[in-house]
Amino acid sequence: MADPVETSTVPVEQKDEDTLIQEPAKVILFNDEIHTFDEVIGQLIKAIHCDSTRAEAIAWEVHSTGKSVVYEGSMPECLKVSHILEEIALHTQIEV
Repeated sequence: MADPVETSTVPVEQKDEDTLIQEPAKVILFNDEIHTFDEVIGQLIKAIHCDSTRAEAIAWEVHSTGKSVVYEGSMPECLKVSHILEEIALHTQIEV
């Protein structure tokens, strides 16, 4: 008679899907040749609830360097900010 085969149960490590949601994320706004400064400033104020001075500084940074991190926070908040900016077809990207 053969010896019984011993089996062991090794727990399978599951990747926690919430990990990416909890990490700080960044919304990046890219420059374009379509929107005016006033349009970008107005949308930034609406999206990140900043004053016009801050929005203008961000708009100049986007214009001068081609892009700018306009918001950093949780993934759900970044998605909201990105969605608001994209309402007028601004180009954004979220990085984790």
